[in-house]
Amino acid sequence: MLRIVDQAVTGQSSAFEHPLDSLTAAEISRAAAIIRQHYGFGDDLRFETIDLVEPPKEVVRAFQPGDPITRIARYNVYKRATTGVHTGKVDLGTGAVIEATFLPDAKPMISPEEFLLIEEAAKADPRFKAAIERRGITRYDLVCVDPWTAGQFGLPDEQGRRVAHTFVWMRMGELDNYYAHPVEGINVVVDVDTLEVVRIDDHFEASGDYIPVPETPLNFEHTLIPEFREPSSALDVVQPNGPGFTVEGNKITWENWDVRVSFNGREGLVLNNLAYTIAGKRRPILYRASLAEMVVPYGTPERSHYRKNVFDSGEYGFGRLANSLSLGCDCLGHIHYFDVALPDIMGNPRIIENCICLHEEDAGLGWKHYDFRSDRTEVRRLRKLVISSITTVGNYEYASYWYLFQNGTIEFEMKATGIINTAACKPGTPQKYGTEVAPGVVGHIHQHVFSARLDMEVDGPNNTVVECNTYAVPTGPENPMGNAFYIEDRPLKTEEEAKRCVDYETMRYWKIINPEAKNWVGKPTGYKLETPSAVKFYTDPNSWSGRRGGFAYNHLWVTPFSPEERYPAGDFVNLSEGGQGLPAWTAQNRPIENTDLVVWHSFGLHHLPRPEDHPVQPCVMCGFKLMPVGFFDQNPIIDLPPGKNHASRSTTGEGGGSCCHG
Repeated sequence: MLRIVDQAVTGQSSAFEHPLDSLTAAEISRAAAIIRQHYGFGDDLRFETIDLVEPPKEVVRAFQPGDPITRIARYNVYKRATTGVHTGKVDLGTGAVIEATFLPDAKPMISPEEFLLIEEAAKADPRFKAAIERRGITRYDLVCVDPWTAGQFGLPDEQGRRVAHTFVWMRMGELDNYYAHPVEGINVVVDVDTLEVVRIDDHFEASGDYIPVPETPLNFEHTLIPEFREPSSALDVVQPNGPGFTVEGNKITWENWDVRVSFNGREGLVLNNLAYTIAGKRRPILYRASLAEMVVPYGTPERSHYRKNVFDSGEYGFGRLANSLSLGCDCLGHIHYFDVALPDIMGNPRIIENCICLHEEDAGLGWKHYDFRSDRTEVRRLRKLVISSITTVGNYEYASYWYLFQNGTIEFEMKATGIINTAACKPGTPQKYGTEVAPGVVGHIHQHVFSARLDMEVDGPNNTVVECNTYAVPTGPENPMGNAFYIEDRPLKTEEEAKRCVDYETMRYWKIINPEAKNWVGKPTGYKLETPSAVKFYTDPNSWSGRRGGFAYNHLWVTPFSPEERYPAGDFVNLSEGGQGLPAWTAQNRPIENTDLVVWHSFGLHHLPRPEDHPVQPCVMCGFKLMPVGFFDQNPIIDLPPGKNHASRSTTGEGGGSCCHG
């Protein structure tokens, strides 16, 4: 057990206590040693993935503390300067490699350790230097080359290679924000395995009509900002009696909730075995919840910008790029941190300290009513538990927040910040596919489309997804005043039926019910999926990029649970030709009614940049909620005790805040 104190507590457990605990640093080291010995590639062996193979659900559900635990690790590895990926599993108890397979056409992700190697390879090429000099740039040391995954576009000289595509910026000084100074029209294609420059595209070499590099300084580094506004009065979060949560290993208990947290290099933060206890009965809701994929398509066909169609989970690893969080900055209040262990490219364990943040927040008004006859008011404030992590993918930060509310609501919120991806234009020229956010600096229109994987178990493993549409009754004998409308429920019985999109004409939503569990009015218990951030995916589904992002064309997918169906765009997304993942699985059209099922929700941001998004983008939010609908017999927070926040102060100097009763 980790001790909770007023300051941050960190710790990556040296031992596992539960079948779903993430691999420890020691287990990663052991798995890597077994894999090295098995393949014998020596220093040429590279590791993309080592993570936990989750045991069968029946094993997890039956587990009691002290029971023996079988630990198996999944791996993806490759030999440097060769194509293909070796996959398999390692039994960490016996030391045996099992289910080993070689996939000759698969391409591993690009690792964080390879980012700067790609830049070095590009900058070392004489052709690149010549392209820079043609633009009159003399400070070659200040040129920055950002690697991007290249996608698959059928280009002959890229076939059979694991390539990266690059874009170029430059700094005006050591700490200067280089995204304010794009060097337009130079794109270097690098073979990541051999670090050979495959091709350099200089889109203005033939015409000589170069777009000038914008030089206006636009910085976010605090030492480069000449003046700050007057600071506000102090705003402190104080919990004099400590937090309301307890932590035992990776298990969190708070109010009526309990949940386990885990973490892996691809998905990042994962919630496991989430349940709500009421009247002494523990009621499961989610077996597992994660952000399983995301794609960022850009909308401009100009020059090489059409290649910007990145899968930040499947091509880089969302978890591998997670931040170490700072108390008082990233996280505020009474904090508990979890460290995580992930493998680096050589298979060595890498500890990300303070990777997962746990804290409580006030969530505003929970419920209130003023009875004008008795002249009495009853009011309760709501609070929420926050479980979060933050990932930096190049220019963007993605802050992932899971919220658990006292009233049984579950919410996921993505806060996108960081720096918009920039290109250069001739100042003042019309921009069809973007916004000129500063003189000569363009932010192109784009989207961020995420896929949440929700392994549901509302009151048990057998669930059904029901689609709910609202219809108006035509004015006539049944509706003489023209005011009638109603909701029609329709169970989704097969995977094909469950490929659905939001329809605001019918106020469409979906609920996940347990047909075998009833509330006190005899209706199935359930949870409603609220989808406020559903976006239309504009990439042509028959295009190179569209075929890879098939999951984004439906807001809802439902599949029967399969332990190997983990990623909605497929296991190996980098340089793939598409069609993997959800489109392939659901083509089987399997039954999904009253069974162990997984709900996949696509949601995101539709982003035409604003000048206000530069030089750093204020957080913009998207997400979804799972809200109880018939899960409880009545308001589950009717029993919140009355009280008031004694730390509150009014502007007149009076203490005590507002009464919550009386």
